[in-house]
Amino acid sequence: MKPWILGLTGGIGSGKSAVAELFAQQGVHTVDADHAARWVVEPGRPALERIVERFGPGVLQAAGNLNRSALRELIFRDAEQRRWLEALLHPLIHEEIRDSLAQADSPYAILVSPLLIESGQHQMTGRILLVDTPEQLQLERTMRRDQVPEAQVQAIIKAQASRELRLQKAHDVLNNDRDLHWLQGEVERLHRFYLTLRGGQP
Repeated sequence: MKPWILGLTGGIGSGKSAVAELFAQQGVHTVDADHAARWVVEPGRPALERIVERFGPGVLQAAGNLNRSALRELIFRDAEQRRWLEALLHPLIHEEIRDSLAQADSPYAILVSPLLIESGQHQMTGRILLVDTPEQLQLERTMRRDQVPEAQVQAIIKAQASRELRLQKAHDVLNNDRDLHWLQGEVERLHRFYLTLRGGQP
């Protein structure tokens, strides 16, 4: 039987990666949308050539890789350019994710995506698990992890789907405000529950 897909999402600094890693340790096939997004613009892939044609060689690093921050600068100032880039990349990322999920041999597979709801990727899933964290904790974790100022983290939080919208869309909510040992227990509990589901529904 084809595995059903669990969408795993949460705001920046919520602990999505730690939760995904714990599920992977249970033998669950996990696909990361961020990895797919990076892969489609690797050197030699058609998307990168199209981006350079449009924006010029200034969006490349010396080694020929995409200079993400240079590209970000260009598209954040110009909504039309951002829409062009999304129209190019979203179908490719979607395809990459679909191919990776198709390789799953566990009873269910996980799609980890910070933009699961905003990007429409939730339509590929049968159920959504939200890793939820108080905003203050999100800020502290991200500032510590990425060594960035608070204002920058606030801006990222504002650009992502609101906590209310995520909570509204989620079937399950994992409050990640304690330690890793506790988190591991919660993931094991959810995993046992998910193994009883067919197509993501009880």
